[in-house]
Amino acid sequence: MMKPIPSVTPNTWSFLRDAMIAPTGFREYDARWKYPQEINLPGMTALGLGLGTQMHKRGLEPVIAVGNDYRDYSLAIKNALVLGLMQAGIHVKDIGPALSPMAYFAQFHLDVPAVAMVTASHNPNGWTGVKMGFDRPLTHGPDEMAELRDIVMGGLGETRAGGRYEFVDGVKEAYLDDLAGDFKLSRPLKIVCATGNGTASAFAPELLRRLGAEVVPLHNELDYTFPNYNPNPEALEMLHDMAHAVKASGADLALGFDGDGDRCGVVDDEGEEIFADKVGVIMARDLIKIYPGSTFVADVKSTGLFASDPVLKEHGAKADYWKTGHSHMKRRVREIGALAGFEKSGHYFLSGAIGRGFDCGMRVAVEICKLMDRNPEMKFSDLRKALPVTYSSPTMSPYCADGEKYQVLERLVEKLVARADEGGTLGGRKIETVVTVNGARVILDNGGWGLVRASSNTPNLVVVCESPESHDELRAIFEDIDAVIRTEPSVGDYDQTL
Repeated sequence: MMKPIPSVTPNTWSFLRDAMIAPTGFREYDARWKYPQEINLPGMTALGLGLGTQMHKRGLEPVIAVGNDYRDYSLAIKNALVLGLMQAGIHVKDIGPALSPMAYFAQFHLDVPAVAMVTASHNPNGWTGVKMGFDRPLTHGPDEMAELRDIVMGGLGETRAGGRYEFVDGVKEAYLDDLAGDFKLSRPLKIVCATGNGTASAFAPELLRRLGAEVVPLHNELDYTFPNYNPNPEALEMLHDMAHAVKASGADLALGFDGDGDRCGVVDDEGEEIFADKVGVIMARDLIKIYPGSTFVADVKSTGLFASDPVLKEHGAKADYWKTGHSHMKRRVREIGALAGFEKSGHYFLSGAIGRGFDCGMRVAVEICKLMDRNPEMKFSDLRKALPVTYSSPTMSPYCADGEKYQVLERLVEKLVARADEGGTLGGRKIETVVTVNGARVILDNGGWGLVRASSNTPNLVVVCESPESHDELRAIFEDIDAVIRTEPSVGDYDQTL
């Protein structure tokens, strides 16, 4: 295989013939590019050849499940990827249009060792990518991604005989059957189902109705132009829409799903938009009573309540704060035998008796319905109000170029660690410690904290803050951490702020 060319001009002879791949698309735990500016169809074929070569290199049975999300260009990209996999001698089992968790489920359902899901996840149109994995329920982490990048960009893909294509029907139906099981709600629940016209539109409303819920549809018509907004339940635009729909319909709650269905966002019956880490604490409180002594993993962007909540402590829960990113979290949940992992972005990793360990927004919807069924006297707002009060920021993302963000972050971590070593403060509070497992989580003497890390998916830094005291302290923490960030001139504007 020839080495891919990092940049080829679109609308040229070579663009239709030669593989063009920007190396920055190989990220920590999946691959994402702007299409066609950063990758072309021959580039996707080269990626497939490289992925198939990686499978052979690791001694896997040469069989893979492949799916694609509901975007107008995803089928063409999947077909280009499939061509490369077949060139590498891989038997491709195409499950058709899918959610990412449906593709992960297909690994179990079809008993195949590998998966490749063509999706840009929650990124807006104009992006594409692949989520892939060899060791179910895990997906590629930094080591596997670096190996794949070196194979592809080094032109080391090897063609082999034996590749073939098979379209496998019925996986969607099996996935929905697996999710619903024999559970039926014993209490009436009216649920706003928000899918932002994305792929989850073909799954979530049907699933909730099968559970016995009354569904209030919110943008459930499949439309790959995303005419209302990009489906992303972490974005305030979608959360505000969900809150409005709850108030207008008198629903018990709203559940919102991102473009490939591996994340779930929640708005309660009062229209309160609850960040996913707080929903995780609500779920953990319910689960710990059934499975006392369980361990819960939370990412470094998440609330400190997993460690400090008195109900969790009373039932022997153990908290483990780990690196942000679906691949990192899946690995950690399996590695330490946790019951579940919760990520502030809305990825939930339900394992053991409640799931297979991969992130699935639909599984979260089912478990929230079960939680409500186990607490028939409670509204979701009651469950929220029962939590200790903290004041949390949204996930804020100032621009920082992919080629610079990790060097910028390294300098910011050094500055924040130095500030702590000098006995400094953040938001008027003394810094107690700085956790550097994934960027810098600066923990204050009252349990408040501020985080800065690099996004693994987009050209941004990520900033999150929390105060157990007040909105004013939250703002002060943010302003102090932002002042440190502003010492780096290459950091741009925020997508949203306090």
